[in-house]
Amino acid sequence: MPEQPLLAKDGEPPSWPADATGQETGRATAPRPAGPPATRRIARLLPPLGRALAPWAVPLLVLVVWQVTAQTGALSPSVLPAPEAVLRAGSDLAATGELQRYILTSLRRIAQGFALGAATGLVLGFVVGMSKPAELLLDRSLQMVRTIPHLALVPLMIAWFGIGEEPKILLVALGTFFPIYLNTVTGIRGVDPKLLQLGRSYGLGRWSLIRDIAVPGAMPTILAGIRYSLGVAWMTLVIAETISADDGIGYLAQDARQMLRTDQIVLAIVLYALAGLLADLLTRLIERRVLRWHPNYRRPSR
Repeated sequence: MPEQPLLAKDGEPPSWPADATGQETGRATAPRPAGPPATRRIARLLPPLGRALAPWAVPLLVLVVWQVTAQTGALSPSVLPAPEAVLRAGSDLAATGELQRYILTSLRRIAQGFALGAATGLVLGFVVGMSKPAELLLDRSLQMVRTIPHLALVPLMIAWFGIGEEPKILLVALGTFFPIYLNTVTGIRGVDPKLLQLGRSYGLGRWSLIRDIAVPGAMPTILAGIRYSLGVAWMTLVIAETISADDGIGYLAQDARQMLRTDQIVLAIVLYALAGLLADLLTRLIERRVLRWHPNYRRPSR
């Protein structure tokens, strides 16, 4: 067989000899993906599936270890009952309607207290962050109040309002107010002054500067404060309902403690954890909606 030249005439690449089917032989071809199309589709879906399941790996592992130790007797039911016992306690309370009433009562208290504290914190945070006279007048006093643990006010709230709804809502509002206030002030002060100056040079008024520049620039920090304050709100409600309540998830835990019902105590803890998780997921959803312009809050491309 004659030797194939390295370059054909006029610098063109050499043509390889054809085989019996008319296709050229000896030419390197890119390897095709192995496997049928269904396998390739599953391979493409694995990374998103892994990202979706990864946050649940540790809770599922804890649940499995909890169930195994309870079944083998390594964990006494009086210390920590098995997950199935907790589920059975929840189903029994749900059958009588008590569980739904407790959950709705706690959600109503959280919603009212959080709305009051968040609205006040946002308004005062914007006022103090945008105005130097307001900062001089209000910030020092608010910082002094912030150093007082709001849970230490529980006896005073009971003395003022009794064991009704007012002390619980006000305590949740106090726990919510300061994280949102501090993050709002920090977010406003963190806005680049050159952007505000540029807005003034374009003729934007004070409210336009707040709406178009200050609020978008401060929104990541404000939403971080809202996420943190939701956790503080639930923690505050736990204490408030345990000390002075005749309804709610905290009352369920307190009543179960008096009746030595460990399964119901764990059920109340699980309910608080699920409520906090749902609140965090809701805040993350709001972050992705509001901050879709921000590169750090965009969904990862598949």
